[in-house]
Amino acid sequence: MPNRRGLFSAVILALVAGGLIGLSRSAVGQTPSTQPPRRPRDAVADAQTPKDVPAERPEQKKTAHDLSDVFTPSKASRSSEALVDQPQHGGMTGFDFYRDPLGAMAPGTTFDDVYKAAVAHKPKVTALQRKLLESRYDLAPKLDPKATMSRGKPLVVGPTARLPQGTSWDALAAMSPEEIRAKDAFPYKALPHPLQGGSLGGQVFPQMQIAMFPRLERYDVEFDLPEAFLPEFPPAMFLQNRPELGDVSRGEVVSINNYYRLFKDLLTPVQLDGLRLLLTPFPQEEFNPTDDRKTAEPTLGVTCFDCHTNGHTSGQFHINPDARPEQRRIRLDTVSLRGMFDQQIHGSKRSLRSVEDFTEFEQRTAYFNGDEIHAIKKGMNILDRIQVSHMAQMQNMLDFPPAPKLTVLGRLDPTKATESELRGEQLFFGKAQCASCHPAPSYLDNQMHDLHVERFLKDEAGDGPIKSFTLRGIKDSPPYMHDGRCLTLEDTVEFFNLVLGLKLTKDEKPDLVAFLRQL
Repeated sequence: MPNRRGLFSAVILALVAGGLIGLSRSAVGQTPSTQPPRRPRDAVADAQTPKDVPAERPEQKKTAHDLSDVFTPSKASRSSEALVDQPQHGGMTGFDFYRDPLGAMAPGTTFDDVYKAAVAHKPKVTALQRKLLESRYDLAPKLDPKATMSRGKPLVVGPTARLPQGTSWDALAAMSPEEIRAKDAFPYKALPHPLQGGSLGGQVFPQMQIAMFPRLERYDVEFDLPEAFLPEFPPAMFLQNRPELGDVSRGEVVSINNYYRLFKDLLTPVQLDGLRLLLTPFPQEEFNPTDDRKTAEPTLGVTCFDCHTNGHTSGQFHINPDARPEQRRIRLDTVSLRGMFDQQIHGSKRSLRSVEDFTEFEQRTAYFNGDEIHAIKKGMNILDRIQVSHMAQMQNMLDFPPAPKLTVLGRLDPTKATESELRGEQLFFGKAQCASCHPAPSYLDNQMHDLHVERFLKDEAGDGPIKSFTLRGIKDSPPYMHDGRCLTLEDTVEFFNLVLGLKLTKDEKPDLVAFLRQL
């Protein structure tokens, strides 16, 4: 045993001497160290933490812009100057609890409280938006005695935009963007959602549609544009597999109640199932069965074809889900689904590259302002890829309306077109530069473009790149631009005459409109 103790002591002394184990100072009578223990190494933290390096290159140095407060939500430029008159100046409240209705002013607010306050405030919201629209536009429609949409609704003749007193369109077109901005004279400012602040905007349907489908009525906001400036209701519907039939709607609004009767002999089983899904209501931000809704009664939601009526549009609008903070979100006019088979970009800003991805994205997040937590709360509908493919198959069957004056290459047949239409075609492909973004035969380029409209505006930051939309059948889908700020084709021509500096004459403008009506 003594020999074993001696051997053990010798081993310990050797290890201490070699630094492999240490003795604490307190163990040998010394004062304990006051140094804090070293933090244990965290390999994950070390891997993701950038190393401090000296700022030696110009691009490393913080600029005044880098250090400014322009990135804070309260400093965000409004998407429309008119939002300054809306609740919270177009923003939203600073909390969002699971049980609190969207737009509630305090935690614990009940549905009844929100409902009563919104109903009482609705006339003011309506009057404020009407005042804004009347200050910008002449809302008394001037109907063309001959030109109509596909099912016979007369076209409204513009321009409707009001100019500053004493200013003409020619005088305005002669000004530089800087002059127009300095005089605050640009007539086509962003069109705001009537109730964006504190309510997250959301889908708003026209009264002609609510009359048929009362479930689409909101208690807090009304549709703002007069019916004359909207598409037909019901709109015509065309199928690319049965072009000889022309309009297949038979004058009805396609719904879950009549789709089978109308299409059982026109579509394949896969397409028919896709149509069924497009007509099935799914929960949405404002239309759902929870207390956090904007309908008087709980609802199952909205259908794809509520917005894209008969595969076209009823003029319904909402705001884009993919921008923050609230003040930067923009009003979006619902686009037609006609000619989806020929389009490669879906969504004004999102640039989704397939109709399948777009369909799935709409269901998962876009219906809920891009917030998947809201989607889970209100009833997100998870579609499997087979269902999505069926819906996409049906959407790809929707065709453009017939254009009897166009050749197979999308140009005017000179034996059928009028002199005015032919002059308009020359302008479209020449001086007016329309074909730069809208080439024949489908009259779109499947790209996104930034017009930098903010050059003309004092208090708006611009919208950035937005997809170019097809111009085929454009006479059927007023109002125009992504937010509907151009109420007529004449307004649209005036808009681009200013933004692109085209210097079109008084005689050239109606010729260009005449051509657009034939697409």
